[in-house]
Amino acid sequence: MVRFLFVLLLAVLAPGVAMAEGLETLDMTGTERGIFTVLIFVIAYAFVMTEEFTHMRKSKPVILAAGIIWAHASILASQKGVPTEQMHEAFEHDLKEYAELMLFLLVAMTYINSMAERNVFEALRSWLVRRQFGYRQLFLITGIITFFLSAVADNLTAALLVGAVVLAVGADNEKFVSIGFVNLVVAANAGGAFCPFGDITTLMVWQAGYAEFFDFFKLFIPSVANYAIPAAIMYFAVPNEQPKETSEEAVQLKPGAIQICVMFLLTIATAVSFKQALHLPPFMGMMVGLSALMLFGYYIKKNHTPAGEEGFDIFARVMHAEWDTLLFFFGVVFAVGGLGYIGYLELLSGAMYDGLGATTANIMVGLISAIVDNIPVMFAVLNMGLDMDLYQWLLVTLTAGVGGSLLSVGSAAGVALMGQSNHKYTFFSHLKWTPAIAAGYAGSIFVHYLING
Repeated sequence: MVRFLFVLLLAVLAPGVAMAEGLETLDMTGTERGIFTVLIFVIAYAFVMTEEFTHMRKSKPVILAAGIIWAHASILASQKGVPTEQMHEAFEHDLKEYAELMLFLLVAMTYINSMAERNVFEALRSWLVRRQFGYRQLFLITGIITFFLSAVADNLTAALLVGAVVLAVGADNEKFVSIGFVNLVVAANAGGAFCPFGDITTLMVWQAGYAEFFDFFKLFIPSVANYAIPAAIMYFAVPNEQPKETSEEAVQLKPGAIQICVMFLLTIATAVSFKQALHLPPFMGMMVGLSALMLFGYYIKKNHTPAGEEGFDIFARVMHAEWDTLLFFFGVVFAVGGLGYIGYLELLSGAMYDGLGATTANIMVGLISAIVDNIPVMFAVLNMGLDMDLYQWLLVTLTAGVGGSLLSVGSAAGVALMGQSNHKYTFFSHLKWTPAIAAGYAGSIFVHYLING
């Protein structure tokens, strides 16, 4: 953390450097106005980090910060005599980045919401509860399900869905809920690291073209190590008991549930095909999949809607997407992009990657993402114009994805589960297992070196 603060200080006070590649920066990091924009970003992010206590959605402060930062960037560009067209080019670069990722995520969220509406996840929860597994069995089963589920759904969705199972069977055992939720956070973040559909940061690296879709599966075994090491340590602390019997009734799938699951897998295949075979942005393949879901939704509504009921409405599923996350992402892209245009990302790149070396810097990225959300951290890395090989890009994808597990506030999954747990899972109950999680973090980096180095 001390190193990171030193790097940040360098970024604020040091003179600007020329951009190695890509868009030209303003090189005005030493100006009062430039330093003010950094202060605005820090204040906005302080509000994001205290969301659990203030209950103010994280998108609100970063969108405001993005507007202020770009307003000052525009004034700085005018003072330097930069042509308006050049400033617009930098702004539109951020717009393109956001639009592609936002459309991609919107389709994925709509599919997940559609599966939830058709009782797919509720049926899975009901089945697990009715099977009457022991606490230690449930610890392993819920962790493994979360690991693989987060590879296709985002880590937040996976953690919340399986977290409902842990709460349902462990309502009378606070210790099981506490350690079970730590297990889910680690599993969700590890599972999301090896597939572009599992984590926004992995998706960003794929869409930026630094690695092909199937390259990320080289991170599968390191991701398994990241989850398995702390899970093995925590396993022996799980109560070796049987939960009380519950009178859970079986949940029936609604018409079209299985078909929508299959369509989601086909949509993933379409997105990959558009990128790999047609050299088009993957979001276009996702939009094709969304159109298929819309047409199938029309079929369900016409043929499987009981009299007097509204039936399946695809636009209701779009409406229930995680708009706070999508708008937070907007704020991050434009706030970090604005700081990058002023020149700060080049300074961070020089201080971290040139000064410390790619491996050390990429490991630090994971540690930073335990405190700061991994989305702005990864977006900053992607916009530094770094010249790294595939091994290093996979390393930073891994560390940014799993580093958030070190603290409960380091990932959306951890923050959400703290809110869901009724005070059974807290910052300090997670902190107790941070040494075990850190062993998994180090182990995953070592395994990545052995396999892919």
